[in-house]
Amino acid sequence: MKTNEPTYDGAGVQAKLGALSGWTFRDAGLRREFKTDGWRSTMLLVNAIAFVAEAANHHPDLEVHWGSVIVRLQTHSAGGVTDKDLQLAERIEATAMWRPAGKFPGLEGQPSGWITS
Repeated sequence: MKTNEPTYDGAGVQAKLGALSGWTFRDAGLRREFKTDGWRSTMLLVNAIAFVAEAANHHPDLEVHWGSVIVRLQTHSAGGVTDKDLQLAERIEATAMWRPAGKFPGLEGQPSGWITS
């Protein structure tokens, strides 16, 4: 069922993507490839993405490989990229790239790479 949600075209999406490093607009959707250090971190990332997507009730297409996860976001019912996609991309980025720093005393952070880009 088609909705009347406003969608963004290439130029509109590019303006909105300024703060989202690594995300691109391709094939009428948002795309981001996260590199990982192997299967374990790939699956942890997939599950983290699934958690925030389910909480948002907005579900990306995922391409899962041994050392990477490709995320594609598009509001299918609107036929393009909407604010929903941009908001979920922001949440996925924040979740995937979060590292403890300063304000979390006692949390050392994972010593190996995990998600590298």
